Amino acid sequence: MSILKPTGRGGAEGLPPPAEAASDDTAIDAPSGLGHLRKRPGRLILLGLALALVAIVFFSFPLGPFSVDTGDVLRILVSKITGTASGASAVEETVVAQVRFPRIAGAVLVGAGLAMAGAGYQSMFRNPLVSPAILGVSAGAGFGAALGLLLRLPWAVVQLMAFAHGIMAALLAITIARLLGRNSTVVLVLAGIVVSTLFQAFISITQFVANPEDTLPAITFWLMGGLGRIQIGDLPLPSIIMVACMALLYLVRWPVTVLAAGDEEADTLGVNRALVWTVVIAASTLMTATAVSLAGIVGWVGLVVPHLARFVIGPSFDRLLPAAALIGAGFLVLVDDVARTASAMELPLGVLTAVIGAPFFVVLLARARKQWL
Repeated sequence: MSILKPTGRGGAEGLPPPAEAASDDTAIDAPSGLGHLRKRPGRLILLGLALALVAIVFFSFPLGPFSVDTGDVLRILVSKITGTASGASAVEETVVAQVRFPRIAGAVLVGAGLAMAGAGYQSMFRNPLVSPAILGVSAGAGFGAALGLLLRLPWAVVQLMAFAHGIMAALLAITIARLLGRNSTVVLVLAGIVVSTLFQAFISITQFVANPEDTLPAITFWLMGGLGRIQIGDLPLPSIIMVACMALLYLVRWPVTVLAAGDEEADTLGVNRALVWTVVIAASTLMTATAVSLAGIVGWVGLVVPHLARFVIGPSFDRLLPAAALIGAGFLVLVDDVARTASAMELPLGVLTAVIGAPFFVVLLARARKQWL
């Protein structure tokens, strides 16, 4: 069964195909051969966001307790790509390539994943207050990591437990919702709240029994979020999962745009709502669990960034996804820069995203003069 089934070239009841109807890149009323003169600025905005992200990433490398000259950063990065000598000291190469590169790459991955997951959840639930934590994924992953740290397991196993428990929490919430009220979004949200509360209680138990001298601080610091422990070897598998889930979301971009317009439009255009809902929720959940397993619980990114992306580029899901990914990646890299440089001690990432994200979200809501979608 296809996700989107228009009738004939004109679509159901003579409507244009979804890809043509939902795209804003080219004006519909442009004369033949002159469409390129009427292009809307969506692609230019995305290009600007991409260039801004590249600039943010590049200028983040010199920041930190050990300062590295911008020119040395560029030479080191080029040398790692080409295999030539950089001329920089061994300490500078170690700091740039083995400390800051995985950290910045992790920030890009986590920020983009959480932002796209938030955009997917908000579009499917049609609720501006929905975030990636809605199904209890963050709490479940937090408990998995806390349990692994309590048992003093290797760091790779701790990350795996965080990922597995995040998925388990989401499946538990969906199972409860289907048992209590099939196809009810409200029941699913309530089930997510119940599961999240349950796993938060489990986290409290692990903190209560943990050794207060070493294990408890490790659990507490991880739960507040941070990128300091990410190494290059931690990135390949999460990157594959993230990219695969992002591709899935982009494949269903047109049906999601139609669903956001309302059930009548979706029925008219033959959208398979159950299949689209399953794909979006599954991909968003996997991205959230992967992000939490890498960086701990980092809140507000998946709630605030999709709103900012809608404000910048509009609600059409095909443009919202890349915009949210670019803004989310840049936002988290900048917040991590503050975490590394604001004080002698590294500040928790999740605390900073809350301090910055909460007032920023209020400003976005105040500036929004129309419905969020």
